[in-house]
Amino acid sequence: MRTEKYGLKVDDKLVEFVEANALPGIDISSDNFWKGLASIVNNLGPKNRELLQKRKELKQKIDGWHIENRGKQFDAANYKEFLKSIGYLVDEGADFEIETSNVDDEIANIAGPQLVVPITNSRFALNAANARFGSLYDSVYGTDVLGSISQSKSYDPARGAEVIAYAKNFLDETFPISGLSHADATNYLVKDGVLLVDGKKLKDTEQFAGFRGPENSPEGILLKNNNLHVELYFNKELPIGQADKAGIADVILESALSAIMDCEDSVAAVDAEDKILAYTNWLGLMKRDLTCSFTKAGKTLRRKLLPDRKYISPNGTQFQLKGRALMLVRNVGHLMTNPAILDTYGNEIGEGLMDAMFTVAIAMHDLDRKSGNSITGSVYIVKPKMHGPEEVAFTDEIFTEVEKALGLPQYTVKIGIMDEERRTTVNLKECIRAAKNRVAFINTGFLDRTGDEIHTSMEAGPFLRKDEIKKQPWIAAYEDQNVDVGLACGLQGKAQIGKGMWAVPDNMADMMDQKISHPDSGANCAWVPSPTAATLHAIHYHKIDVFARQDEIQKGGKRASVDTILQFPISQRQNWSNDEITREIENNAQGILGYVVRWVDQGIGCSKVPDINNVGLMEDRATCRISAQHIANWLHHGIVTPEEVMQILQRMAGVVDSQNANDPAYSPMSPNFTSISFQAACDLVFKGAIQPSGYTEPVLHARRLELKG
Repeated sequence: MRTEKYGLKVDDKLVEFVEANALPGIDISSDNFWKGLASIVNNLGPKNRELLQKRKELKQKIDGWHIENRGKQFDAANYKEFLKSIGYLVDEGADFEIETSNVDDEIANIAGPQLVVPITNSRFALNAANARFGSLYDSVYGTDVLGSISQSKSYDPARGAEVIAYAKNFLDETFPISGLSHADATNYLVKDGVLLVDGKKLKDTEQFAGFRGPENSPEGILLKNNNLHVELYFNKELPIGQADKAGIADVILESALSAIMDCEDSVAAVDAEDKILAYTNWLGLMKRDLTCSFTKAGKTLRRKLLPDRKYISPNGTQFQLKGRALMLVRNVGHLMTNPAILDTYGNEIGEGLMDAMFTVAIAMHDLDRKSGNSITGSVYIVKPKMHGPEEVAFTDEIFTEVEKALGLPQYTVKIGIMDEERRTTVNLKECIRAAKNRVAFINTGFLDRTGDEIHTSMEAGPFLRKDEIKKQPWIAAYEDQNVDVGLACGLQGKAQIGKGMWAVPDNMADMMDQKISHPDSGANCAWVPSPTAATLHAIHYHKIDVFARQDEIQKGGKRASVDTILQFPISQRQNWSNDEITREIENNAQGILGYVVRWVDQGIGCSKVPDINNVGLMEDRATCRISAQHIANWLHHGIVTPEEVMQILQRMAGVVDSQNANDPAYSPMSPNFTSISFQAACDLVFKGAIQPSGYTEPVLHARRLELKG
């Protein structure tokens, strides 16, 4: 059932949510809310559709160029001029710096990990929000950082000793004491505003930031390095504290500085019911009353948002640190519509317009709160999958209209530009200029970016294998350019320059070896898949002063060029063996099926999916996009036949079935292969070449709605 609101036909349950839950407590009447939304839909909906049509037309022209030039020696200069002639590549304007104001320190001045979690999962959302501080002891003990995973079901003292040694070594490297190791220390106390450890001072006394409890026997000692905090927690009543010479029971690291509450790639939100769940959880975070209960090890546990952390400064004054990550919310892009609301003509409205109005209105519950999510009075919206400066300018226009409708000052809303589509990458400077008063975040998303690379250049030829694509010059240039352009546009001290996700959540040892490259690249945040990963990745930001590194990069000059980025990662000689081809298709197919079956059947938008080698990988629509587009590309160029792909899909469906055998909610795809989820996977592959920008959403939404009836 629907209710008409200023020409909009709105699902009754969504109306009830808005009027009974979302609006009470903020100074916006129901009448003004719906009137404002209707105005936005009527005025901006047509422009949204025009921009999507332009994407389609540009793709057709690029396809035509490749077909026309097939078999000829590739002429990079000619191709670049062609892209300029059709408006795909725009001229760069004069140098400028962004003018974003009222940006929180977590965005502008502190470098550290960033979590991304599905907003529809309240437990994950709360865990992410509460991941501002995390136990280094627990993070090391429960992972493979030490080279192995503990197999003991009870506490293993030998492993505990290794963990403590690891943590004390971190303290020695980060907060060295003059003439003493933290491993040998027996007594920490505060005297006359100075931290003394067995009577000795820190080499850098300014690193002592505060304490909890009595000066002569503190409960906590707060240290600070590169603007990040570390707390030594003392408790001799706990087993770890009893065994420690100084009574240290834990080392607690400031971890997830920020967390993106995701309404997009990691969720399956296809109708009013799903959108209400997403908005309800966002509302609970903003009102700080979100809770969830769950059973673990036979016990019922309850989660809620943590309070701020209280300390005494070295000069004796009391102060607080935020106990929660700064929360951003990711809206959907410009492509999708949603049946929750129909326009005057009976068409589904743009889901991005809906998200903009709803998520900003809900964020108003927190804007005037003391020690709120944003202490500067800003709302942070991450906007994905924008293609070029026009679409970024359109996003800026959307939020200007939302601010007017809600009575907010212009530029209250800050936006994060996901640099994950090729037309945005090659025009990044002008994309940033288009939102120069709002930009608080740019981020590379190499998975979506690769998916768009394949789709945009579908006619250019068969792409290399996925592991080879990542080694090609274009992707390194893409990552470098994002930082180069961000710094040149004045993002330092005003906005985040971010890097992508660590996608193997069980492999923390590898993450610790590899992900230090992100702060070293000049990025002041990078995505992690869990609170544990956030705590471990935080160590990298103690090792590297990102802002000093950014200064070095700027002095070194520009590192990347659009010319390199425009190099296609296609294979010049298709000399793969049959086994290599089969293995590549199997790997892609298994990942697609493992993800899609949960998406369609259970509405799970992001999950750890075992790959072909039973290694758990974080899968969302971005990973699905690249796998589907890769198979579609090889089909298009005859590397494999449709019959061969179908045989592999059916074989891998059996593998995925066996991997999910212990899930009581799982519905097998084999041996009949008639399930809606299996058909969805087939659609993504066999119709992949005609999907808009190679996106998975149209197929997944349609099949999920089919299953829901």
